[in-house]
Amino acid sequence: MLLIVGCGTQQIDENGIRNAVTGVLTAQQKAWNEGNVEEFMAGYRRSEDLTFASEDTVSRGWEAVLKRYKTKYTPETMGQLNFSDLKITPLSPDAAYVIGTWALKREPDNPGGKFTLIFRKFEEGWKIVHDHTSSRVK
Repeated sequence: MLLIVGCGTQQIDENGIRNAVTGVLTAQQKAWNEGNVEEFMAGYRRSEDLTFASEDTVSRGWEAVLKRYKTKYTPETMGQLNFSDLKITPLSPDAAYVIGTWALKREPDNPGGKFTLIFRKFEEGWKIVHDHTSSRVK
């Protein structure tokens, strides 16, 4: 008996993935600019496995990341968020990573920096499962 096993490759809809991920980031930017941190957080996977690394800390879990944002930013200090220089790289039909630039326009400063995001596709859509954000040196 001869058994032949084929190793098929999964087709990746790169444009579809890029459009979906861009949609999540656009919705996050809009929510932030409206002062709605909870809606901004809808782009993240609501899970204890979510990780957010920034400065010298790693926050684990959706609630911890929400608390971090609410502690660090008040409605008065949120400013206007802009994402730019996005490079979205599909890894598989259900995973992608993004490298980009973030910038806040606000008084009295205009902080910004770089980020790397890992997205996964779930039943509820594309969600961020890991965020590593850095800030420009002041």
